Order: sequence, then structure tokens, then C-alpha cells
Amino acid sequence: MWRIDKRILAQFDFISIILIIPLIITSHWLIDEVVPALAQKQTAYVGVSFLVFLGVFFLPIRRMIWVIPLIYWINIALLIAVEFFGHARLGAQRWIDIPFIDATIQPSEFVKPALILMLAYLIHRNPPPMQGYKIKEFLRISFYILLPFFLIANEPDLGTAMVLLLIGYGVLFFIGVYWKIWAVILGAILLLSPVAYKFLLHDYQKTRIKDFLSEKPSYHVQQSIIAIGSGGLTGKSKDEATQTQMRFLPISTSDFIFAFLVERSGFLGALGIILIYVTLILHLFSLSLFYNDYYIKVVTISISFMIFIYMGINIAMTIGYAPVVGVPLPMFSYGGSSFINFIILIAIMQNLITFRYKDMYDGRGTKSFL
Repeated sequence: MWRIDKRILAQFDFISIILIIPLIITSHWLIDEVVPALAQKQTAYVGVSFLVFLGVFFLPIRRMIWVIPLIYWINIALLIAVEFFGHARLGAQRWIDIPFIDATIQPSEFVKPALILMLAYLIHRNPPPMQGYKIKEFLRISFYILLPFFLIANEPDLGTAMVLLLIGYGVLFFIGVYWKIWAVILGAILLLSPVAYKFLLHDYQKTRIKDFLSEKPSYHVQQSIIAIGSGGLTGKSKDEATQTQMRFLPISTSDFIFAFLVERSGFLGALGIILIYVTLILHLFSLSLFYNDYYIKVVTISISFMIFIYMGINIAMTIGYAPVVGVPLPMFSYGGSSFINFIILIAIMQNLITFRYKDMYDGRGTKSFL
């Protein structure tokens, strides 16, 4: 039986929720202008995410720590299953068909929270010494980061794989690793990058890099830059936003939604959304510094890194400063999988913070929330 103490509200992190709400509202406004049917679907995703948030938030996560390795390995098994039973689209084999309901799942999306929880589990069980992890423990944790990285990169989905890699090693950098290890890794990256480009990248990935380095940007980026430039200080009205309304701007509800935002709301609107993201990132970063619990540290810094990486790549892509990859603007671009994943991570973070006291479970097996 549940017994909820009202003092739970004193521990709940309302700031992160308050910062996410304007992102959802603005995103719905933009998507509804272009494709109302997609806006309705996005509303459904938000509703499902709210239910998922409540479900995850009230889970006794600290009593279910033993499940974390199991969740991680189930996700690895799904990634391996993609190799043998995966459904291919546009030259990439990333999906698994769900029988009887005519639907698919993309296991690489579910790996993100699984990897973050696994890193928290490993670091909590073996915290770093004063000078940081030495080579043995570094390699042990690296195994759990590199395994999903190679499986996802092989699909191929280099964008998602690189995000996982950056989050994993970003967490290790924050938690602490002996400096000589980072020096060796940096040297290896500089030496092996040309080899990786020549022999490991697919032709379409090389094309994206060449388009990025060429003087003339690709058609997608050209239209995006036109939309951004035409927005001016305060943006255009709906009827005057020709790049979007006349469908010159491709994928305006997902990958290039930032360009759509600037065309409609101008520099001030874009600045407002960026400030919301920056505030959210800094807030999550401050939480990782405030709490000594490694579960909270790893989860908060991981979400902070993930939002920063996704936001940075997406915005840089739309203005021609990064290759075009399928990286959405966090909790803003249209799409259910990415949005629900972020909400799951936020729910896990809220759970760990709100119910962080070990005495929240009484001896009778009922929950007593502080």
C-alpha cells in the first residue's frame, strides 16, 4: 500500500520541469502550423511520456539496483538481434519488427538510459580514487561504453553511436580518470583519424563530411540558412514564412526545426530557446556538483551532456557548422522515441533526488516517501 508524505514536494526538482514546459509548448506551436496531424501525434507522445514519467518516478529504483545490469544486457541482446533480424530502411538496419501489431522498435534509442544507469551502477560500486581511475578500471568501464558503440555504428548509425561515446567518456572525464590516460587517447585519436576516415566510414558518411567541408553547403543547409537569415530580429508571420509554408525547408518539424523557429520568431525567439537550454544544462550540472551520491552525479551529468551534445550538433548543423546528421533538438523536434527517452531519464533523476534517503523504505515493505 502506498503512503505518500506531502514533504516529497520539498525534495522534487521543479526547476527542470519548469524549463522543459516552454520547449514542449513552442514545439507544438511550430509543428501544428506545418502538419497539424503530426502535432496531434506529438501531443499523444507527450501524454504517453507523462504516464511513463509517473511510472518510472514511483519505481523503487534504489531497491532495484540489481536489475540495472540485466537491463543493459537485454539492450545489448536487442542490438545484436538487429544484426540478424533487423528491418532495413534507407540503407540502414536499425529497427526490429514487433509481430502482430505492425510496428517497429529502434533498440539504439533504449540503449541511452541503459548505458547511463550502467555507468552509475559501476561507478557507485567502485568510486574513483583521489587521482582518478587507473588503466585497469578505465578499460573495464570502457568495455561497457564501446560495446554498444560498435554495435550501433555497424547498423550504421554513427550519429547515435558518437553520442553514446561522448556521453560515456564525458561522464568518466567528470568523475575522474588519471590524466596520462587522456593524453594517450588524444594522441591515438589524432594518429588514427585518417585511417578511420578511409576504411571505417561508409560512403554516405564521407559525402556528408565532404559537403560540410566544401565551400557550397548542401541544399538542405542552404534552405536552412535562408530561413534563419530571413527571420530577422522578431521573425515573420505565418503567411510570410515562405521557406516553411512553401516547403523549401526540408524536414522542418524535426532535424531543421531550429531554422523554422528562427524564421517564425527571429533572433529573439531563437535566443530565448537557447537560453532555456543553457539554463537547463547548467542547472543539471549544478545538481551533479551538489550531490555526493554517484547515482545522482552520473545521471544528472549524463542528461546535461546529452542535451548539450544534441542541442549543439543540431543548431550547428542548421547553420552549416556541422555535417548534417539525424540528431534532433532535445524535447523540441518531432518524434516519440527521443522525447520519451529524455523523459525517462528526467524521471530517473527526479526519483533518485526525491527519494535519496535510505530510510524511505520501512520494515513492513510499504513505501514512506520523505
